[in-house]
Amino acid sequence: MDNKLSGKELQEKLTHKWKNVWEALDNDEREKAFAINEEYKDFLDKGKTEREAAEQIIKVASENGYISIDEAIEKRIKPTTGMKIYANNKDKAVALFVIGEESLERGMNIIGSHLDSPRIDLKQNPLYEDSDFALLKTHYYGGIKKYQWVTLPLALHGVAIKSNGEKVNIVIGEDENDPVFFITDLLPHLAKDQMEKKMGDGITGEGLNVLIGSIPYADSGLSERVKLNVLNILNEKYGITEEDFTSAEFEIVPAGKSRDVGIDRSMVGGYGQDDRVCAFTSFKAILDIEKPKKTAVALFVDKEEIGSVGNTSMESMFFENIVSELINLTEENYSELMVKRALANSCVLSADTLAGFDPNYPEVLDKKNSPFIGNGITLVKYTGVRGKGGSNDANSEYLGKIRKIFNDNNIVWQMGELGKVDQGGGGTIAYILAKYGMEVVDCGVPLLSVHAPYEIASKADVYMTYKGYNVFYEN
Repeated sequence: MDNKLSGKELQEKLTHKWKNVWEALDNDEREKAFAINEEYKDFLDKGKTEREAAEQIIKVASENGYISIDEAIEKRIKPTTGMKIYANNKDKAVALFVIGEESLERGMNIIGSHLDSPRIDLKQNPLYEDSDFALLKTHYYGGIKKYQWVTLPLALHGVAIKSNGEKVNIVIGEDENDPVFFITDLLPHLAKDQMEKKMGDGITGEGLNVLIGSIPYADSGLSERVKLNVLNILNEKYGITEEDFTSAEFEIVPAGKSRDVGIDRSMVGGYGQDDRVCAFTSFKAILDIEKPKKTAVALFVDKEEIGSVGNTSMESMFFENIVSELINLTEENYSELMVKRALANSCVLSADTLAGFDPNYPEVLDKKNSPFIGNGITLVKYTGVRGKGGSNDANSEYLGKIRKIFNDNNIVWQMGELGKVDQGGGGTIAYILAKYGMEVVDCGVPLLSVHAPYEIASKADVYMTYKGYNVFYEN
């Protein structure tokens, strides 16, 4: 111990206190932070479903010089340093590549996020009539608190494939002149039995039926006239019939735009910030990258909220297949071993959100280890459930490397975990990428009210996460 130091100097040298991002920003950077969050809110509003978010990413990427992997394969274009390539996985997942100076075999710097968010899906035979109302039957998607979704203005987003194969995109409830939809709830005067139930049982999954209409079709000689009138309106506007619901993907999401939160406008409130806040920040970061040393990759996948299953999820072969195609275009003597090396030598930030410390619910959070809103991008060594079950649990050496990159580039960061040890937990796509031998650590934005119809993020954290992802790509 250095006895020449005063107590205060010794304390500053040996102890650590997490910073508040706002206090670390000068006026110019504060302006940048607010400006980037205007872009972020626009991204949230235009991409309320995984399909819409993927479409936005591909559109903007194409405007910024990215070409499709399909075009590269068809024309046998050999990827060179600085070339920008995107791959579209069934309009629900996207991978962006900026080719680096080093060969792909030496590995990539990858940031992986997901585009899907908790929501309410329509069943395949959803429309029915009861008591002169037309309603839609639903099946919720991901981990939601069902009671949060009643008596909210809701919008319908999705696609229908008609009998002739035509795809119809439908959005109802977002334009200020559109109608919105609702799931009803009991009035308090009659809710005695309901309110005596456990919170999770007060609203049931089969009870999340969406109110869509109440005017009967004019011909009084017909049955189910309210349902028929709804079908007639849909047919006149979109050309769809009841059978077309069977080959449709319709999602119910909160209606309306994201908004500033707080008298100081320091936060963003909006739907789907888990995980589109990490999708946006990693997307914006890779758009800045021109000629990296290692190939930079922004990966946006689907189905994370239901366990990363299916052919648009991280568990699918999509990413591995695209890397194989790129190596096949790049190398004269392709081999599967090159692909394995490219994956094993890669470094990853698994970009996902986590619960920020909420003073309204301190009993479920460890205040010394929870991330705080406004304290910057958050590194998460492990996630999982109770005894770290299902967690990647990042290696200390890799965590130290990322910590050094952030410190060397003045990135305000913090450590975090998902709640107290036996309280619950959750997972990300980290363990899936780690199975290739990649170094992976979870790293994202803390939120309040995660998985609620409206979540809250700090604009400071959004900005610092963008900066953190940027230096990861560069280093």
